[in-house]
Amino acid sequence: MTATGAPIRVLLADDHAAIRAGMRLMLEQATDIVVVGEAADGAVAVRQAAALRPDVVLMDIRMPGTDGITATREITTAGFADVLILTTFDLDEYLFGALRAGAAGFLLKSVEPAALVDAVRRIAAGDGFLAPEVTRRLLTAFVATPAAPPAPPALPGLTDRERDVLAALGRGLSNADLAADLSITEATAKTHVSRVLAKLGCSSRVQAAILAREAGLA
Repeated sequence: MTATGAPIRVLLADDHAAIRAGMRLMLEQATDIVVVGEAADGAVAVRQAAALRPDVVLMDIRMPGTDGITATREITTAGFADVLILTTFDLDEYLFGALRAGAAGFLLKSVEPAALVDAVRRIAAGDGFLAPEVTRRLLTAFVATPAAPPAPPALPGLTDRERDVLAALGRGLSNADLAADLSITEATAKTHVSRVLAKLGCSSRVQAAILAREAGLA
């Protein structure tokens, strides 16, 4: 359920009808999730997201016409929905492209039904979600020391508390964990996260986490 108690509204975007049918079947086993639409390419996904305003878009990457990364960027920039990437491909170019485009999470299509449902719930609740194998790859990329490290990004206008929140996002903490870590309520944690994302111009908490790590805060 969403914060208002309404079912979580999901839009499926994949160019294979059989895969969309399988995802719909898995998701609709959960009583708190309803699939409100489907799209076979990125352009249709953007139009459907604008018209239906789902809570979460399950987005494939490789689709004809407008690809999933471009569609993700358009959807998150416009604020139509949060996007959870679900793909058979785990190449770095897709992973980092999707996260920098504003995706709130990244899963492989080999995911078990229960894990898919859990990821959708977490994204709808405002948390990010990365498959374990994806998390390992992302952390490895940040741990690796380049020959000439880039200058850390500027973090203009953040208060000390907001920098603490950003650091917590960089460590991958959920809203509940962040609240416990900073000794604040979960509602206050959500407010701080929203303000940090707005100040940094980030479409998702995962984007903010990337900035936190690049700035050396996590």
